[in-house]
Amino acid sequence: MNSRLTTRNALRMVVFGALFLSGCRAVEHTVPAPTLPPKTPRAATTARFDEVAAQAGLNYEWTIPGKRPLNILQTIGNGCAFLDFNNDGNLDILLVGTRPALFRGDGDGHFTDISRAGGLGNLSGHFLGCAVGDYDNDGFDDVYLSGYGVAVLLHNENGRAFRVATPKVMKPQPWGTSCAWADVDGDGWLDLFVSNYVHFANEPGIPQLCDSHGVKVACGPRFYKPLRGVFYRNVRGDFTLDNTLPVDKTHGRGLAVAFAPLDETGRPTLVLANDEIQGDLLAPQTRNGTLSYSNIGLMSGTAFDRDGNVHAGMGADWGDYDGDGKLDLFVTTFQGENKSLYRNEGHSTFTDTSYLTGIAASSLSNLAFGCKWLDFDNDGWLDIILASGHIEDNVRSIDTSTTYRQKTLLYRNSGGARPTFENVSGGAGAAFARPIVGRGLAVGDYDNDGRTDILVVDSEGKPLLLHNQIRAGHWARIQLQGTRSNRDGQGALLTATIAGRKVVRLCTTGGSYLSASDKRVHFGLGQATRIDSLLVQWPNGHRDTFNNLPDDRTTTLKETAK
Repeated sequence: MNSRLTTRNALRMVVFGALFLSGCRAVEHTVPAPTLPPKTPRAATTARFDEVAAQAGLNYEWTIPGKRPLNILQTIGNGCAFLDFNNDGNLDILLVGTRPALFRGDGDGHFTDISRAGGLGNLSGHFLGCAVGDYDNDGFDDVYLSGYGVAVLLHNENGRAFRVATPKVMKPQPWGTSCAWADVDGDGWLDLFVSNYVHFANEPGIPQLCDSHGVKVACGPRFYKPLRGVFYRNVRGDFTLDNTLPVDKTHGRGLAVAFAPLDETGRPTLVLANDEIQGDLLAPQTRNGTLSYSNIGLMSGTAFDRDGNVHAGMGADWGDYDGDGKLDLFVTTFQGENKSLYRNEGHSTFTDTSYLTGIAASSLSNLAFGCKWLDFDNDGWLDIILASGHIEDNVRSIDTSTTYRQKTLLYRNSGGARPTFENVSGGAGAAFARPIVGRGLAVGDYDNDGRTDILVVDSEGKPLLLHNQIRAGHWARIQLQGTRSNRDGQGALLTATIAGRKVVRLCTTGGSYLSASDKRVHFGLGQATRIDSLLVQWPNGHRDTFNNLPDDRTTTLKETAK
């Protein structure tokens, strides 16, 4: 989140605008998919998404109460999630707001509001974000809700309803933002990190609004004291505040958090996208058998933008966009700042390739929040989507070149040795032409047709449920079942061999902004009709290999016990 002087925005726009994953086999079951439309060659594919929230039954709307112009708290936005609440194989939807809502999906494109029956009816507070993970390994998705002065841990009661199970140690955070689950210590239990933003209160000396050329606007983050996140270690379902992650060595003002394993140990690295302060990258180290973490943000090249400047880190997500087997990092930023695509060069170093790949120039005018890697056309290459919207509701009063509501952006990966990204938003459907106050964003295949769909938060409107209509290639979906690892295998790295090509994907619900996505791992196969082999590196470092996995269905793979 950020607020800058118009002159600085204009200057940056001018400057930047000119730059143009045959061993053990443990297949539990497969679920066939509905018949797909005829396949078309990759070169002929185009993006097409229909906005279907209303007819799908998502009767929900976000509003911002209070006086205008809005302050920094009012414009923070909200998150959303795809999850399988009752384990019926169909994705459900969680919408986070003052009154969180749960919608049960039938797998056929319709959702029913079960908020009250699902245990959310009495929840009320300034809720902002969510993290989805099975923290007690009972096989059902649990949820943590973050927010301003609130914190709630919801335990899933065997798919019947959620029960508030917040332990005393999880005190309400001053301003909890994005949060994520990961097994940091490899003990088979998901731990939790919760970011915090800034100290903001109606107290003397703490501004609510600032002056910009004689106009009152939301004050930027630099006017407030940064707050650091908190890390809760999970010991067989019981949580404790823990210092395994060096929270005291982070910079605060965190808006996004995302875990990913970057080496052969399977231990997760944590990225924190911070607002107008250098970013943090917490990497695992083992010395004399003792696990510790250090902040390598500066030395890794991810602390700043390509020019060595701080930027407004909003959202973040990990994915291997160039097919080299290493997870790369995407970070969304403020308007006038390049959206940073950090290419993983190995050995904990990254290079910003946002300009080389074509994303930077066409996204410069957007203030982007939610972001997710997805293969929307099933060609085996990761594409990316960004949700956008300004943080000053009266921005037109001081800068006529921009707007409060902004368009959602979709980029298609060209593939090949040096992939580039094409902005295909213009032909992707009416929803991409309609400006919104975009914030949270999640991805998942809610009707199980093999094509990844998108859920977007409009902070001053209704949710966007974007149904993927593309004539896509074959696909395979993997659902992991950990035995020694956490039940859902969150944090596992999957390397598939598909028609001679290696394709790497990450099992996680995290990433984006204030949101959580489908935990099932999606592989686009193109014209191939199987995964020849799949290597699963589980979060504890154990590896399993599975062979000849079928296309166009979901396959459950169970971790072998040794």
